[in-house]
Amino acid sequence: MPLHWKAWQTVSQRYKLHFPEDRFYALGGVPSRDIFKMLGEEQSVELDHLEAAREKEETYLPFLPQVQPIECVLRFAREHHQRIPCAVASGGTRKVIEEVLQHLGIRHFFQAVVTSEDVHYQKPAPDIFLEAARRIGVEPQFCRGFEDTDLGMKALIAAGMEAIDVRPLIEEARKLGACRSDDAAGCN
Repeated sequence: MPLHWKAWQTVSQRYKLHFPEDRFYALGGVPSRDIFKMLGEEQSVELDHLEAAREKEETYLPFLPQVQPIECVLRFAREHHQRIPCAVASGGTRKVIEEVLQHLGIRHFFQAVVTSEDVHYQKPAPDIFLEAARRIGVEPQFCRGFEDTDLGMKALIAAGMEAIDVRPLIEEARKLGACRSDDAAGCN
């Protein structure tokens, strides 16, 4: 998220949009295209929200080498790889999510990747998690989801899944020194 925030700052300024950091984090899991559309409407700024979202994703890509995994989620995926089906469900775009997974060398842990482009209703609607469960062939009530946003937690609960909030685990790891504290290399 801190790396996405850097990209958002650049593109928001380009379009002269006011987008404070606390609101960015509150909208975690909402696709960029939807945020740009909302901000443009709220602030009476004419923009092509799809083009602005594309620019934001392109601005994010140079930060890719700095992306680090969320260790507790990575540990779970590693331990359960080839034992239980796992999926990624992200409000990001397929291109970016696939590149992140490849960069981290973990794409092979997941039988399915579901992105904002695969569902109509976004977080906090449960659709993205329900689609991930469908693709791996597991009933939602037997799924466990890991999330780092409030909207994602609401979506997991609405999907009837066990919801694990990783933010306290990330904070604990930072306090123990397991993650570097700088924004660029912390547990993103």
